[in-house]
Amino acid sequence: MVLKNLNYPLDFKFKISTLASDFNITDRNGNYVAYVRQKMFKLKEDVIVFNDESKSKELFRIKANQWIDFNASYSLNDLTDNKNYGRLARKGMRSLWKASYDILDSNDQPKFKVQEDSAWVRFWDSFVGEIPLIGMFTGYFLNPSYTVTGIDGKAYFKMKKMPSFFGRRFQLDRVIDIDDEDESLVILSLLMMVLLERARG
Repeated sequence: MVLKNLNYPLDFKFKISTLASDFNITDRNGNYVAYVRQKMFKLKEDVIVFNDESKSKELFRIKANQWIDFNASYSLNDLTDNKNYGRLARKGMRSLWKASYDILDSNDQPKFKVQEDSAWVRFWDSFVGEIPLIGMFTGYFLNPSYTVTGIDGKAYFKMKKMPSFFGRRFQLDRVIDIDDEDESLVILSLLMMVLLERARG
């Protein structure tokens, strides 16, 4: 199943009423695109993407390929059509300063790259976030953004953290049109990236 005919921008909004890292993805009209749940108490990341908050239908599953790996990667699987889209690979040492990820297709060939736009925003967000009381407000004025580029060098998507308490909301916009299957590959990769980046602070 491919995600298609999406009305951008898409909103990724985390729920703060649950212990799990759950979030809704809705389109510009407030319609559901997906509901994402990260399984708790797992040594390896295990994420299920449902049709909506009712969790009546599982659409996709994302699983870490390694138990403990500084360059961890995450397989992106379509449960409806029983196929693998590819994987998201996190860069190790280089991502300590500025987040960087590779998106690979089902043949393990590089298709896209996700890069954080400003290392300084990450630095100050992490630094100020440790200060009692003041750290609660970093989500309102320190918000990282990310750009998805193809191997052709073109920018296809922009994602940014929106002003909110506890980094609850992210917004994804498409810059130029893209093939439906590639679009699904990118969106699945970005929803996993949001979980990883949010956990990093």
